Amino acid sequence: MTNQLFTPITLRDVTFENRVVVPPLCQYSSDDGACTDWHMLHLPGLAISGAGLVVFEMTDVEPIGRITPLCAGLWNDRQEEALARVIASCRAYGHSKLGIQIAHAGRKASTTQPWKGGKYLPPDQGGWQTIAPSAIEFGEGYGAPRAMVREDFARVLDGFVNATRRAARLGFDACEMHGAHGYLLSSFFSPLSNKREDEYGGSIENRMRFPLEVFRAMREVWPATKPLGVRLSCSDWVEGGNTIEETVVLSRELKKAGCDFICCSSGGIVAAVPPLIRANYQVEFAERIRKDVGIATRAVGMIFTGKQADGIITEGRADMVAVGRGYIDDPRWAWHAGDDLGVVAPYALPTHTARSGNWVKNKLAAQKAERN
Repeated sequence: MTNQLFTPITLRDVTFENRVVVPPLCQYSSDDGACTDWHMLHLPGLAISGAGLVVFEMTDVEPIGRITPLCAGLWNDRQEEALARVIASCRAYGHSKLGIQIAHAGRKASTTQPWKGGKYLPPDQGGWQTIAPSAIEFGEGYGAPRAMVREDFARVLDGFVNATRRAARLGFDACEMHGAHGYLLSSFFSPLSNKREDEYGGSIENRMRFPLEVFRAMREVWPATKPLGVRLSCSDWVEGGNTIEETVVLSRELKKAGCDFICCSSGGIVAAVPPLIRANYQVEFAERIRKDVGIATRAVGMIFTGKQADGIITEGRADMVAVGRGYIDDPRWAWHAGDDLGVVAPYALPTHTARSGNWVKNKLAAQKAERN
């Protein structure tokens, strides 16, 4: 079968119009964790773009959980009210389902924005003391985190639960726990960053204990009718780090706990860049977990075209595809993916002049003539 990219998918009681996902895209533009006018421009534009699901950016559960002082949060009423305004605009004009990613940056927190170098921000310059499973810094130039103690475990767990409750109250259609990219929960699972000698470190059973505790607590307060998933780093790309085989084990336990999908990413636990970054370089992880665990998966990373994305779905390698940088580059990515496949992607009625009549047909004909 062809053109499976634009077929619906149902997780629990929520049906997504197609398999295209806009993943969380950190904007580093919040005001003490609250959405600003930038988010009012950015997110509603994505919600009218043809994607089946738009996931709001990594949203942190406490102030020290932010990557930068300008990252999003959901630990107080002001932040919830600001999010509500953005959601209302997305709902009023868009057609995409809306999701949110709940997170804690752990030892990778307290930095400047990427366009300012992403450098470590010490406490005397507006930063803060970071926390992690062990007192091991992320990389050269980063401040050493403080190893978490019992009070930290309880506070962080409560933070994830509080943020999940608020997200449910806001009416998000889907939610995901961030367990990837070397952030706090990911750093518990990786043996490179977790050197604890208590029940939270050592064996794989111990290293996945806290992420599973957090997920189970989130599942308890997230609506039973709505999907809750997890983003995982399926490989650390470093010898001695987390592997796809261990990620399959964690994914099985997450499924038992009520997880509905795994977003299959990789890397981020150390500053080293994964080798051979190329088209579809992470799709093998989505395919493996989908096959071995029997859970819906989302493929991410270097997915450029509609035909490429459709191939991932039609070949049974994943159930959804996430297009991040592609959407930043082309905020109407799904429209153009549909053009590639001969499908009219969803669109907001006021934009009909670009989706109806002779515009698309003649545009494609002109592009074909130019290539020839």
